This record gives sequence, C-alpha cells and structure tokens, in this order.
Amino acid sequence: MRMFAAACLMFAAGLVRAEMVVEKVEYAVDDRVFEGVLVYDGALRVHRPGVVMVPNWMGVTDAAIGKARELAGSRYVVLVADMYGKDLRPADAAEAGQASGAVLADRAVTRARAAAAVEALSRHGRTVLQPGRIAAIGFCFGGTSVLELARSGADIAAVVALHGNPEPVLAAGKGEVRAAVLVLHGADDPWVPDGNLRAFEAEMRAAGADWTLASFGGAVHCFAEADADMPPGCVYDARAARRAYAMLHDFLGEHFDGHGR
Repeated sequence: MRMFAAACLMFAAGLVRAEMVVEKVEYAVDDRVFEGVLVYDGALRVHRPGVVMVPNWMGVTDAAIGKARELAGSRYVVLVADMYGKDLRPADAAEAGQASGAVLADRAVTRARAAAAVEALSRHGRTVLQPGRIAAIGFCFGGTSVLELARSGADIAAVVALHGNPEPVLAAGKGEVRAAVLVLHGADDPWVPDGNLRAFEAEMRAAGADWTLASFGGAVHCFAEADADMPPGCVYDARAARRAYAMLHDFLGEHFDGHGR
C-alpha cells in the first residue's frame, strides 16, 4: 500500500511543475528568537509528512537550504532548524565551533531548541502536513542534536543522525526513547571513537529503543554532504552517501506508515 501511495505521489509530481516554497519561520525559545526555513513543493495538492532537518555546525545557510530542497522534493515538508538564534549566523568554522559547542555543552538546551523546531514545523506547516507524521534528521552537529531529541522522549516517528556523535552524555532511561532511531556512521570517522558507539548501543538496549546503527566502510565524517572537503577527517563519499540516503528514506517511510511501531 505504501509503495502504491508513493507511486501515485510521484506520478502526480510529474504532472505538476514543482514550485518550491522557501519561507522564513520565526519561533521563540526562552524569550530568544529563532529563524528556521520552511521548504516544500507548493504545486502539490497533497499533504505530506514533515521532517525537521538540523544542519551541520554552520547552521542555517544557503547550502543547508539547498539540502532541504533536495530532501523535500515531492516527499516531505522540511523545516531547516535554527539551533543558535536569529542573530547568530557563524561566518567560519571557528565561529561555528564556538556556537555548536555552546549548544552541546548543555544538553537540556540542545533538546529544548530541537523540540521548538518540531513545534514550529507542526504550527507553520500545518496546511500541508499530514497530522502526526513528523521525523527529525541531522548532519554532524545536527545529527548529535536530533539524537538528544530522541533521548528527550519526543513523540515523533523517527530520528536519523548522519555522521553525528551518538555518545550518551545524558543517557536515556528505560522507555524514554519513543522515536525509532537510525544512526548512519562513517566507519573510519576519526572524530567519533568506537567507545562512543558501544556506549550508544548499550544505552539503546537499556532504554528498550527501536534502534539501528549502520557503519559505512571507508567513509569518514561528513560523508553524506556533497560540499564537504576538509580532508582527512571531513570528506564527501558518494557511495556511502547514496546508500545512506536510501536507508534514510526507507526508514522514514517505514515509520511514517507506522509499521515500525
């Protein structure tokens, strides 16, 4: 049934010229204003699942919005989440490191800001969203952030972390992880120690979570981002990226349809 529905959606998309809507969305967390970007195909007259996309440590950039457009296509309504605040847009890696480090230093802050993005997507995307069908994905810093969202007990369908750090700094307790979790990891990532992976596995088992960890041979950090080119640690890997995105879409489809619960 899911395959038939997807085929119908793709057929409809082929009949209608894509009209990608890209609009800024403001929301507040603790009296601070944040500005994400909502992306979807406005030409489609069907409701779609929603995806909060937390970008890498550079935050809301043109590159991140471009990724959101590709992700959305005819499948999803996507909100590019702002984890820093409207007034903070890192200009370079040094500023990005400082900004992301400040957010991850307090995992309660990480969780609150990711949860606010989910609420913003639900509110601002309601005219095109399928009710109750929301997931979150993230890249690098964003991957770490969406895992914190899962640990917080967020009532969403699924969480997918692409080359994030799954280390359980603030581990989930039994029954606290409600979303299905998929971690897509570069097997040769120099920035994520094997011990962090083992700790994540132990945490997920103890929590009784629905979780999957996939490691891609030869891939390092940033492997799923086509513009990543900071060897040796952060490099795009086309083969690993292709496989990772296939797994991501299959995982989201499974859990949006409720078959994973």
